[in-house]
Amino acid sequence: MASLIVLKPGVDWTATGGLFDWTLEFLISRLSDRQAASALQEIVDNNLGSLWIADLPAPAQREIIGHWRNGLVTAGEQQLPETEHKVDVIRHLQELVDATYSAGFPETQDPG
Repeated sequence: MASLIVLKPGVDWTATGGLFDWTLEFLISRLSDRQAASALQEIVDNNLGSLWIADLPAPAQREIIGHWRNGLVTAGEQQLPETEHKVDVIRHLQELVDATYSAGFPETQDPG
């Protein structure tokens, strides 16, 4: 089943359920907003399959975008299993990062 991240109306990213969950799990331990992290964990735990960034507070949105831009692809390269599809999966993660720019999110500082 495909899962969806909506960055803004008209700018979204779809992925397999497993990659979607991994993308949210990448954020959960990194977010300083524990309420936002809890909301992401609920999405994963209940197989809800969609995240609308606009549903989160603006500071959490900026932090999420920062983490994706500054670490998602590298984490994927390091953590995802070595399979014949890994290059395509990493490219797909890069598409999410690219979409954060298409959605008009401002430049971010590395959230550390």
